[in-house]
Amino acid sequence: MPFGRLPRVPSLQRVIQAWPWWLLLLALVGVRLSKGAMLTDAYALLSRPFWPGTAQREWLQSAQQLDQRSRLAHLEQDNQRLRTLLGLQRANPQEVTATVISREPEGWWKQLVLGAGELQGIRLGDAVVGPGGLVGRVASVTPTTARVALLTDSSSRIGVWVGRTQSMGLLTGVNGSRPELRFLVKDPQVRPGDVVVTSPASTLVPPGMSVGVIQSVDDKAVPAPTAMVQLSAPVEAIDWVQVLVQPRQAAP
Repeated sequence: MPFGRLPRVPSLQRVIQAWPWWLLLLALVGVRLSKGAMLTDAYALLSRPFWPGTAQREWLQSAQQLDQRSRLAHLEQDNQRLRTLLGLQRANPQEVTATVISREPEGWWKQLVLGAGELQGIRLGDAVVGPGGLVGRVASVTPTTARVALLTDSSSRIGVWVGRTQSMGLLTGVNGSRPELRFLVKDPQVRPGDVVVTSPASTLVPPGMSVGVIQSVDDKAVPAPTAMVQLSAPVEAIDWVQVLVQPRQAAP
């Protein structure tokens, strides 16, 4: 450029053609100066049509009310259950009501642990009853806890009775959800639906206690037919039981 000549100034047309870049520059400067407030306001303005309307608010309120009613119903059920437990404990001084505090980690059908023990009068071999019928027997006990061997545990052996056919049998746990009933005669004449109770001659547990219902019969089993029994007490869902404590003998 020769000495003394003025620098060339961009034409007005070029400046006008570059307006998008000038607009972008101004927007960036505005965001910088407002510390992001302009961008937030712009987003709120653009997203306003998608905000929850009246129908959506009513739906959310309805869902909240339903959740509150469900919580209230659950609390009422717990309250009624606790009142029932308290009433049973007062009406039956020879029965100790205990909560289930633990289960066998490898199988709920084997054993469970109760939050009561020797201090509450529980002894080894005591029968344990749940809502619906017999659950098992106390297998071990500490001053504050008791371990129950369920009827479904492989170590369980209980004499039972089918009243319709007056058939005796041995209820044996097979480490599954249902115990097996092994009959003592070759033709017990039982069928699905027959009620099973503890044997009238039983000395391990009180006689005539509800155990369950025969679900299926295997007539080809050797040496005698067998049957699978659906327990009347829902072992997998029990959270409290009653232990039928043995009366203490008076000291001589």
